[in-house]
Amino acid sequence: MENTSRAVLGALHLVAAMGWQVLWGLILGFAVSAIVDAVVSKAELQKLIPDASARSVTRATLLGAASSSCSYAAVAIARSLFRKGGDFTAAIAFQFASTNLVIELGLLLVVLMGWRFGLAEFVGGPIMIALLVVGFRAFLRPGMVEAARRQADRGLQGRMEGHADMAQMDKSGDWRSRLASPKGWDAISHYFVMNWSMLWRDIAAGLVISGALGALVPDEFWHAAFLVNDPTLGRLWGPLIGPLIAVASFTCSIGNVPLAAVLWNGGISFGGVVAFLFGDLIILPILNIYRRYYGMKMAIFLGAMFYAAMVLAALAVDLVFGGLGLIPEMRHVNVGEAAFSLNYTTVLNVVALVFAGWLYLRYRRSGGPRMMRAMKRNGQGHQDQA
Repeated sequence: MENTSRAVLGALHLVAAMGWQVLWGLILGFAVSAIVDAVVSKAELQKLIPDASARSVTRATLLGAASSSCSYAAVAIARSLFRKGGDFTAAIAFQFASTNLVIELGLLLVVLMGWRFGLAEFVGGPIMIALLVVGFRAFLRPGMVEAARRQADRGLQGRMEGHADMAQMDKSGDWRSRLASPKGWDAISHYFVMNWSMLWRDIAAGLVISGALGALVPDEFWHAAFLVNDPTLGRLWGPLIGPLIAVASFTCSIGNVPLAAVLWNGGISFGGVVAFLFGDLIILPILNIYRRYYGMKMAIFLGAMFYAAMVLAALAVDLVFGGLGLIPEMRHVNVGEAAFSLNYTTVLNVVALVFAGWLYLRYRRSGGPRMMRAMKRNGQGHQDQA
């Protein structure tokens, strides 16, 4: 009993430590994302991605990187773009960039795991998108796209359709004037709180799962699972198993980062960490949304293509970073030091919390709760049976 209590307390301490370490990075990342969402118009995005050309895919990738990090919202926005005339391949590129190339994810990786992991994510993301484009050109048939469009036009609800509608609202005026205006900051506060409302469950789940695994699972288990005793085979095995662990964990987007740190400490390869982080778009709830949005055949196709692109991109990152000597030699990411003393983390967290509190007050005073209720009604309405 005493050992069990000690283990539980250790897990809770690890959860608190990781949460404290990443708090300021999360607030800063969400704030930057909210600013971009509020002042940069995406109303004409579908007109900018009429085909699967390199130019359209690049535009979709850049605009996706400037969007929200919520996987569910990214999937909903991609379907919205596709329904409004955007190219399917470019819409999928937007979706991947929205979850794998956003600033909050990069900040969280740098804060918790180090700059090499943040760099790996931003190098691997474009590689993965390029692989998807090549794969779609080789295997995606026009008939499949038309069938997916017919299914998409049925308008079946998945999750976060309200966010998709809000993200597509037109933003009139120059972005500089919006950023300098009170109404612009009201909109920023709305996006900021909306992003937190969408992702806090995933973040909490990621922290709890990571804390439990980090404190309760012995190193021997991880070493055996990741083939630590055979470095060459383990390097190949990591990218193969990484996305599958993401599927099993059910966490997505930035909620995966704490668990990635635990997996790295446990011995998974560098490429395995990258593949695991990519895997948020093939977790089971999102695969089910693909089925509702595009039909079973397209859902199976997307799941297979996404997994293959994740594995190959992660292998490429592992080889490149290994060749350049950028893979960290130390296996201990310090996720267990909850330092509540006066240090730089504490100062940054206090400043970030004051800023977040100011945004939240602005959100409440400018009709934010009413907007959020309307979004939820929109997301829950028209729930056709699949």
